[in-house]
Order: sequence, then structure tokens, then C-alpha cells
Amino acid sequence: MNTELSLQREQLQAAFISKVYGWMSVALVITGVVAMWAASTPAVYNAIFPGTTMLPFYLLIGAEIGAVIYLSARINKMSAETAGVVFLVYSILNGLTLSMVFLIYTSSSIASTFLVTAATFGVMSAYGYMTKKDLTSIGNLAFMALIGLIIASLVNMFLQSEIMYWVITYAGVLIFVALTAYDTQKIKRMASYDDSQEVSKKKSIMGALTLYLDFVNLFLYLLRFLGDRR
Repeated sequence: MNTELSLQREQLQAAFISKVYGWMSVALVITGVVAMWAASTPAVYNAIFPGTTMLPFYLLIGAEIGAVIYLSARINKMSAETAGVVFLVYSILNGLTLSMVFLIYTSSSIASTFLVTAATFGVMSAYGYMTKKDLTSIGNLAFMALIGLIIASLVNMFLQSEIMYWVITYAGVLIFVALTAYDTQKIKRMASYDDSQEVSKKKSIMGALTLYLDFVNLFLYLLRFLGDRR
């Protein structure tokens, strides 16, 4: 009986994780397509980066942050369809801001870094899903390190220290590698028999957002030392 319940639990978790990865994959594809389109369309790119001011870019960043905050704060009060739309809109906005990557780095190095990111993310996510070890302590440590990373990045905007830049880069990779494993385990545990289809879908969207952020940030930090500048 216990074996049967355990099997059912594993099937439930596998189905839920599949939905999470599905949403995350769609968002990543949208982000990539939008980024390439914006970078190859002068009118769009010049609207985001007019050269005389960074205001449009910062407004997009603000809109992204607003979308994440809105989705996180209102997820229980909105429909699953609305949550899905907000998540996809966020992925579009992120694609617009990430278009600058295609102007800074060569396409071949972006592609190779994406493959390295996907492989690293896949390995760590699989570890987080399959391990029996509780990763909560690692996740808490990584989250605290992330706060320190954000503060250090803000400070280095003024210091412009190359040594600190590389310390932040390698720390960023390690932090998001750890968060990928931890978040996958946490999302796996979110699956529940008591959830309605609506609640399950909203949980999968929030899980997808979490892993999406892990993937994108890991990619950007890896690109710092794997990417070839134009």
C-alpha cells in the first residue's frame, strides 16, 4: 500500500514538474525570439537604446520588476489565465532588455553559452529533483549570498573595479547553480492532491517563473566569461 502511494506521489510530482518546465520553456523561447528580433530591428533597438538616454531601458526594467511583483502578490486572487498572460508579458519585456546582448557578444558565443547554461541547469535541476537530501540550508545560504551579490553589484557600478567584477561573476554562477537545485526541489514539493486544476496551474506558473529567473541569470553570468565581445 505504501509503495502504491509512493508511486502515485512520484507520478503527481512528475506531471507537475512537466507543466513547470513547459511554461518555463515557452517563456525562454519567447524571450530569445524577441531579443533577436529587437536586436535586428534598428527602429526597435534605437527606441530602447536611443543613445542620448537610458530612460526607455530603465522603464522596461521597471516594468519587468512590476510584473514580477504583481504576479507574486496577486497570484492567489487572479485567474490562472491572467497569471499566464502576465508571465508571458514579462518574458517579452525581458526579451526587449536582453536584446543588447546580441549587440555586445557574437552570435556563436551566445549560442555556445546558451548550450552550456542549458546543460548546467539541466544537471542541477535533475539533482534537485532526484536527491533525497534536504537542500533548504543550501537554498537559504544561496539566497543570503544573492542579497550580498546585488549589493556588491550596485557598489561596483560606482567603483568600476575589475577584480570585484570577476568576483561577482563567479559568485553569481555558483549562487544560481545552487538556487537551481534548491528551487527545483522546492517546486517538486509544491505538487499536491488537494489542489484544483486552477490552483495547480497557478503553482506551475510561479514555479516556472522561479526557474526561468534562475536560468536567465545563470546564462548572463556565464556569458560574462564565455562570451566573445564584438
